[in-house]
Amino acid sequence: MTDIRYGIIGSGMMGQEHIRTIGLLEGARVTAVCDPDEGMRSAAAHLAGAECAQFSSHGALLQSGLCDALVIAAPNHLHYGILMDVLPADLPILVEKPLCTTLADCDDILARAAGRRSQVWVAMEYRYMPPVQRLIDAVHSGETGVPRMISIREHRFPFLKKVGDWNRFEAKTGGTLVEKCCHFFDLMRLIARAEPVRVYASGGADVNFPDEEYDGARPDILDNAFVVIDFDNGLRAMLDLCMFAEGSGWQEAIAVTGDVAKAEAFVPGPSRFSPDGKERHSEFVLSPRATKRESREIVDVDAAILAVGDHHGSTYFQHQKFLAMIRNGGVPEVSLEDGMKAVRMGLAAERSAKTGAAVSL
Repeated sequence: MTDIRYGIIGSGMMGQEHIRTIGLLEGARVTAVCDPDEGMRSAAAHLAGAECAQFSSHGALLQSGLCDALVIAAPNHLHYGILMDVLPADLPILVEKPLCTTLADCDDILARAAGRRSQVWVAMEYRYMPPVQRLIDAVHSGETGVPRMISIREHRFPFLKKVGDWNRFEAKTGGTLVEKCCHFFDLMRLIARAEPVRVYASGGADVNFPDEEYDGARPDILDNAFVVIDFDNGLRAMLDLCMFAEGSGWQEAIAVTGDVAKAEAFVPGPSRFSPDGKERHSEFVLSPRATKRESREIVDVDAAILAVGDHHGSTYFQHQKFLAMIRNGGVPEVSLEDGMKAVRMGLAAERSAKTGAAVSL
């Protein structure tokens, strides 16, 4: 079977994670990378292999005819312009979260993609973490009964250093609750099988980057927040985010409590940030009300899959499904509409944190 040839637009940390991941897939290879930064572009091309072409612009990459599918992993504020240019090419696209940094841009992309033959999949890696998949399966199969509450805690390291320092500013990221947390708002909608109706958030920029300055401007992104969301089926969800908690035993702890049981997924942070530099197992726990005895499962992930990225194997499992969709047809598991709704929730949370008022959706 002919390999699917991938073009990577944006060759930084996440772009390189995609390249390493595609390298594990049978019947897929990266044939082109583009990035305006020569260092990142060269590193990505070296990672992809000797036959990978390099381009400084996505327009030149498109014109090369070297690609059957595209992965957009450029900085957030560039997604809209890149999508405007690549949608007419009618190639399958995997675009990193967030879809765009404004709701108007998201809406425009949805309108322009309507009627398109090839699919656009929004990358929401957290859906595909094996312990999170186990939790979702437990909830949707009825092991928790009717879910009433969702709690997501992420206590992690600060935003990393990026080329051009774009991730230090709300204007280029959409804000922390868009950039970082659209993953979690997407998970809430997926688990709840419902839509949000009200968002309340309290957050601040209290610890990270106090001495940094770029062209006379200081970073303005939140480094901690609580967000509470009411859904139209009566379910409530809460996000607890702290981005100065590198020493946490679990980076993510996700709990869904129903009228029968509580299900929990515990996910360690990337091995390169752990004290000993080693990978750790994730866990799934089910705590039924009737027996009052929890059952605990180790969720094992192949070491080769864990080694290619920082997202506990999820990028690989997402790419497996994306590749299967390209070969066999079908629709994306994470649609443009899903991507837009996650951005919408993040923007509402940002507004609420600024104003102190709940935001109705």
